[in-house]
Amino acid sequence: MTGHTKLHDLIALAQEPSSARRRELLREVTDLFFAGSDAGQPNQMALFDDIMTQLAGEMEEAVRAELAERMADAPHAPRGLIRGLASDTIAVAQPVLTRSPILTDEDLIAVAKTKGQAHLHAITQREHVAEAVSDAIVAHGDDSTLDALLRNEKAVLSRAAQEAAVDRAANNPELHQAVVYRQTLPVDLLNEMYFLVEANLRAQIMEKNAELDPAELNAALEIGRKRVAARDGTLPPDFEAAEVAIKTLRAKGGITPSSLAALLRNG
Repeated sequence: MTGHTKLHDLIALAQEPSSARRRELLREVTDLFFAGSDAGQPNQMALFDDIMTQLAGEMEEAVRAELAERMADAPHAPRGLIRGLASDTIAVAQPVLTRSPILTDEDLIAVAKTKGQAHLHAITQREHVAEAVSDAIVAHGDDSTLDALLRNEKAVLSRAAQEAAVDRAANNPELHQAVVYRQTLPVDLLNEMYFLVEANLRAQIMEKNAELDPAELNAALEIGRKRVAARDGTLPPDFEAAEVAIKTLRAKGGITPSSLAALLRNG
């Protein structure tokens, strides 16, 4: 960055009433940033951030969109400016939501919770989507957004998010392909889809099953049966915890008539 004198001159020029001059000014400031931005000078960066944010807020959408496109890939872009652009209209926010390294997971989650589906869809296109961000997208996104998230193999999905995706796919055939082709989908959830999908996707499921060790496949199918039973009301929600407790008790030789009677009394 060239120094405080020119920055202060630019601040004075920011009072310029002409829209055309303001647009020219914004480009000058952006050029100044790329000519000599230095993340090691926090005072100048903070001042630069203030100038850019002020000017951008006074520009029409087309100018803000141009600024967002130029700043989207900058590794040291002003954080306040980028956060503001990320919450702007989708025409402005798109490039920073999909590419900016400045946005933190907390920033992305805040956008997911407060903005529309177009913003959420843009986040699903990032090079990497953290698990917490995916959780927010699953919670607030519609099925089209969920489909886009599932197709991004670099998006990390929690077990709960993947279960939610399978449950939603049960009611929406448009999600079937994205769920079945998801490389990291747990085997038990994949096989839950078998009786829901069309023949070509069933064949895909069978191909994946054929690559598994039989013991691994059987274990996964058992997990799937229990989840389906619990969801459909044939197993209580605490069945898995109870099963673990009984196995532990059995291993210690603690299964006796009196212990079973106590378990029954306690529900």
